[in-house]
Amino acid sequence: MPITELQVYSVEEADVTGGVCLVRCLGGVARSGQVYAAGPSRLGLRRIERHGRPADSFAAGHTARVRLAGAGVALLSRGQVLISVPPDGHALAELEAWLATGPPLGDEPLPRTLRGLAVGGMQDDTLPDAVRLRWGRLAVAAAYRCARAEGAPDLVRGIDLAFVRSYLIREFGPGRGGDPAALCREALALLGLSPREAAGQAAVWRDLPRARILHLRRIKNLLGFTDGVRSYLAQDDPLRAALDAWAAVRPALP
Repeated sequence: MPITELQVYSVEEADVTGGVCLVRCLGGVARSGQVYAAGPSRLGLRRIERHGRPADSFAAGHTARVRLAGAGVALLSRGQVLISVPPDGHALAELEAWLATGPPLGDEPLPRTLRGLAVGGMQDDTLPDAVRLRWGRLAVAAAYRCARAEGAPDLVRGIDLAFVRSYLIREFGPGRGGDPAALCREALALLGLSPREAAGQAAVWRDLPRARILHLRRIKNLLGFTDGVRSYLAQDDPLRAALDAWAAVRPALP
């Protein structure tokens, strides 16, 4: 599953036809002839130069001066990551089959790359719903892989997963899109505070240690996704009352 990522260091020249950039390969092997995605733009890798000499390719961890074809070169910024794409895009079935093998976290596509590809497919409203749901399942799996690869705290992992899961529920409804009660129950279990405790800390949050402020901010972010699916809960579901208590606190969180 060769997917190559290039990070832009600088754009040295650019016009309507393309330009020259200094880039670093983050993963895979960059070769002349590849096509790279930069948002909706597609850029063709036309020439590679290393140490002042032409090169056919360069691998992860190395830098090169490259000529890219496409007007989008002028819009690139320092730090931006370009992802190689097949001419017709990455095949969903191929990614599903690759993921089903339980590949190591260091295999391509890397977890964050896979998540970006999957979320893009999930949100593409030109695709049939069934295909978008398959991309959504890949996005959930990629979020778990990101958490494992990056050693993310439980609350950070919860935010990443809640984003994908709440999107699917809101877009496709309960059932096909997922279980709103399960999402809310699992999110609330990650907060580590009661609404009363959070309200007390929110009142003096500027005086708190940075780690505590960050925790409160993550709680606020996570609650934003549970708020989006609250309406799907039954009126007598205790989760609604718990979410309502948190909804009263959330505006005061940093």
